[in-house]
Amino acid sequence: MACSPNSFPVVSEAISVTRSSFAQFPQAFLLCVPLILGAQAASTRDPRGSAAAMPKISKLEPPNWWVDYTSDLELLATGENLESASATSSYPGITALRSKATSEGRYLFLWLKFAPDAHPGEAVINLRTPSGETSFKLPLLRRPSSVGRYQGFSPDDVIYLIMPDRFADGDPSNDNLSNAPGAYDRSKPRAYHGGDFRGIRDHLDYLRNLGVTTIWLTPIVENDPASPQDYHGYGAVDEYAVEQHFGTLQDLQELVAAAHERKLKVLLDFVPNHVGPRHPWVDAPPESDWFHGTKEHHTTSNGNFKPLTDPHAPARDWRDVVDGWFVGILPDLNQDNPDVATYYIQNAFWWAEQTGIDGYRLDTFPYVPREFWSQWHRALFAEYPSMTTIGEVFDRDPSITAFFAGGRAQFDGIDSGVTTVFDYPAYFALRGAVGSSSSDPTITDVLSKDRLYTHPELLITFLGNHDVSRLASMPGVSVAKLKLAYSMLLTMRGIPELYYGDEIGMTGGEDPDNRHDFPGGFPGDAENAFTDSGRSPEQQDIFSHVQRLLTLRRDHVALRRGSLWNIFSNESAYAFARVASKETLLIILNSSSQEERLPVTFLDTPLAGTNKLIPILGGQEQSVRDDRVQITIPAESLQVFSVTR
Repeated sequence: MACSPNSFPVVSEAISVTRSSFAQFPQAFLLCVPLILGAQAASTRDPRGSAAAMPKISKLEPPNWWVDYTSDLELLATGENLESASATSSYPGITALRSKATSEGRYLFLWLKFAPDAHPGEAVINLRTPSGETSFKLPLLRRPSSVGRYQGFSPDDVIYLIMPDRFADGDPSNDNLSNAPGAYDRSKPRAYHGGDFRGIRDHLDYLRNLGVTTIWLTPIVENDPASPQDYHGYGAVDEYAVEQHFGTLQDLQELVAAAHERKLKVLLDFVPNHVGPRHPWVDAPPESDWFHGTKEHHTTSNGNFKPLTDPHAPARDWRDVVDGWFVGILPDLNQDNPDVATYYIQNAFWWAEQTGIDGYRLDTFPYVPREFWSQWHRALFAEYPSMTTIGEVFDRDPSITAFFAGGRAQFDGIDSGVTTVFDYPAYFALRGAVGSSSSDPTITDVLSKDRLYTHPELLITFLGNHDVSRLASMPGVSVAKLKLAYSMLLTMRGIPELYYGDEIGMTGGEDPDNRHDFPGGFPGDAENAFTDSGRSPEQQDIFSHVQRLLTLRRDHVALRRGSLWNIFSNESAYAFARVASKETLLIILNSSSQEERLPVTFLDTPLAGTNKLIPILGGQEQSVRDDRVQITIPAESLQVFSVTR
């Protein structure tokens, strides 16, 4: 099949199809898609209407759907002259329920209903307006098997956070794009550096060898090609397109499939709070209340979540959190508008179905109304009951992070539905311990607040991410203290998360200094830290320690799923037990610069009646008498013992 612009009378009215829309269709079809709608519009022109006033469709969101999926679909069509449009469908099993034109005819909302017996194909939707007629085709697919997809995470997992642009460049052809001149420049910290999906796929074996089980990718949707500083992905301009610098939808699909083949799960970053300042919606929103405010008149969000958790706080104390534009720049979406809410529910469905991912990390979680999150999670889990989600609640107070965690309704009567949240209180405590900060609570203080959570064992514990300075660059943090911090992270309760490069002690200050390229992932790199031989002795020391701890965690169910009991603590040492049905372990950490001899008692604990402590990592075998033992632990070190009775 061949297509030529000369074959169609109205080429300029062709539909703009996102690169991700038709990855599963034959190449011949792809070549002709951009011309289909223009040809249809010309062939159905009403002789009474002028060409200038003819209805035109330039974009569909979502760009395709699945017949054996949801019973209803909300389509958002972008175009021109769509006022008073009525829609019909002659495709078997597809009914056009109603339509709504908005924003001076630039947009058309169309609600379709799918019959249980609808078949895959191309559903033709006909539109009629007072000035003419047009039609468009909606590709309909059959859902793939769910086997090995949508798996979710559990306490058995370890998450590894990757910023695609900064991990590895596997396809240099997408570095310098014709529509993004100057966006690629590795010498600039706020430009694209070339990392992509193929680069991540090329190093999946490295991640398996390290011992992580789950990959979390920062946003992969398309950002403004003219804005290189959007390399991070949080400034969406198209919610249904893959960022060109990272590759294609097919590249993403192949990455997820390759990860699943290696028993690695994949999480995508999901951002329904805002879009980028250059999104087409900003100048021409689909509805007048699509955003909170406008580009010219809006409030700025603040990060004070406490009033949201206070049943006595008036709305004026928290309104800017959920209605303000993030940092005063990113347009704040109005999820109270049911069309916005449905758009982002379907968007989550679409990415899950297209890729087979296992869950979502939910950006700026408290900035989005809790009722929306509850609705979103009910819909998501109804379709994908095994999928899991993580909410970002950047706050050091457990009473605040626990309020946003799912599992129970709060005073507002709403259960957010989120599987878990990041344990920022533990993050601050762990960093304070190795950085000798007296202003942060101790880890035992934080753990004592576990009573506030329905599932504290699911909290995501971490030492770093893309929003904070690197742990290795904190004042006073030596290699020994760095290793000690990982010792605590990977033996305490919760699901640990590692930030790319922290396993080799990468350094960096505040954003963007904390987002350096992984050494060895890019053409011309002098070092290759993906290999043992390419790491410096210091990098290898840290890597081996983290790898050893991850192996220990994998091999001992008590470290993954055991309950946690405090056994001993003072200003510099902490001993705790992890107790599972068939295994009990004792973990001892000493953050002091001096060796310590600790008097440990097991009276009135699950370790009562212990006879011996068998070393698993560090230490020597210890005999226990009358539930008491003296244990000597070297400076800045960890010891792990198996408890026998």
